Amino acid sequence: MQYTDTSCWGWVTTSTTFPPKLKLKVAQTQTHFEKKYDEATYDVKVKVPLPSHVQSITSTSNPFVKHCLKLRHNSSYRHSHGSVLVVGATPIREIYSFQESLQDKTVGMDCLLLLDKAEVPEGIDDLSVRIVRVSSIVMKKLSGVQSTESIEAIALMSIPSSFFNVVDDQEKADCQRWFASPHRILVLDGIQDPGNLGTLLRSAMAFKWGGVFQLPGCCDPFNEKALRASRGASFQLPIVSGNWDHLEALINEFQMKVLAGHPESTGNLKPVARLSQELADSLVDVPLCFVLGSEGSGLSEKSLQVCELVSIPMAGEFESLNVSVAGGIFLYMLQPKNQRCV
Repeated sequence: MQYTDTSCWGWVTTSTTFPPKLKLKVAQTQTHFEKKYDEATYDVKVKVPLPSHVQSITSTSNPFVKHCLKLRHNSSYRHSHGSVLVVGATPIREIYSFQESLQDKTVGMDCLLLLDKAEVPEGIDDLSVRIVRVSSIVMKKLSGVQSTESIEAIALMSIPSSFFNVVDDQEKADCQRWFASPHRILVLDGIQDPGNLGTLLRSAMAFKWGGVFQLPGCCDPFNEKALRASRGASFQLPIVSGNWDHLEALINEFQMKVLAGHPESTGNLKPVARLSQELADSLVDVPLCFVLGSEGSGLSEKSLQVCELVSIPMAGEFESLNVSVAGGIFLYMLQPKNQRCV
């Protein structure tokens, strides 16, 4: 079952590969809203203030609107500011509801942008947060959708503290603090399509996996299309972005078994097991990392070397499934035992 990309998402971000490697450079002639980034330093949090007297924004040329657009489109700009634009009442409500269930909050909201004269959406109407009214033309520009009828709210949120970008030269990975429950960790190996990545995050959240580890080549989980597909899961799941050295440190620390989804083929040098209830039952009490490869090229060479391979049996003639579809099947079958329905 080859994982192929069948989605119709279009690319709008400046760079989808995550994490970007940029260095902060500020041109002398630019305003503080229009800084250019050539190399990311994630400990830099550049605040772009919205003057306290501003209660409404009607022009798309407003500097704060330009700042929000860069947050939406540019991964390095997003992480340098530590801020994300969340579009739509539904993901805002789900993130807020999840935060309310936590003893220690992981996300802060800087402000809520509401369509002029619209009511605060139900479920977030008790938020203690600054509200700024925006015109329909501004809402359309910020949301990226043609009609603002279904988009009445946009939130400017901080990147959650449950997200870790592990620097490449870190001598010792502090993997003890990455995941509160490392019993089931989904590993994404070069997943570049934001729709697929967001769907996988949503499925991992639905089936109570403990978190997600992103290997190099993955898109930013806070990409606007990944956010839309994840329905807020990017803010709820612990997510770590690192390399194989960091992942192996996690595997060794918690004595985890490492499996990977792979097509069923007799031409492989390694055996490929078939996903079954019997296999799932045998892994119930085993800490597990499960790796999914990229849409086009599949698993990386390192993943093929390290992982035990598992395929999804299919009675049909197709040899491939979309990676988010295949991932959903694996995540369901291998979910923690206290969540299993069958």
